[in-house]
Amino acid sequence: MIPADNPLAPPRVLRGVTGAVLTFLALGTVTAVWPNPVFIRMTPTQGFEVWLLAIQAVLVGVYVAIRRPMCSLRGAGLGSVVAFLGIACPTCNKLLLLVFGADLLLAYFEPYRLHLAMVGAAVTGAAVAWEWRERRQAVVCPVGMSDQDLGERIRPS
Repeated sequence: MIPADNPLAPPRVLRGVTGAVLTFLALGTVTAVWPNPVFIRMTPTQGFEVWLLAIQAVLVGVYVAIRRPMCSLRGAGLGSVVAFLGIACPTCNKLLLLVFGADLLLAYFEPYRLHLAMVGAAVTGAAVAWEWRERRQAVVCPVGMSDQDLGERIRPS
């Protein structure tokens, strides 16, 4: 029998697969990587968006499967936001359009979207690696305990 805190336990695997599929469908629809009636993309896709979206979705699914209860989501969240900005249509993002304007976005942001999406996937991958490493050392993150207290509890001096 596989213990419940094992990352390969059936409920964890199911949560991971569900997280990956939902991430792929939600981000792909919102960024209009595929045609849909809700969102319309103003700039055409370049081909890398679907592949980097799939990589990001798999990484998020793995993170969901191995995540320790009540632990921070900062790394995976930051990676997902950065990947979203890299995959999304730059002129469709109203916040970026408001801050920078269409000309600046197309001239300076559009050429680097691939790099931004790759950085997002790398940050999420680093969060997965960190979570995997920490998971092997501590089962859960205690509530109200600082990182220093947690470190002392895990590795007593």
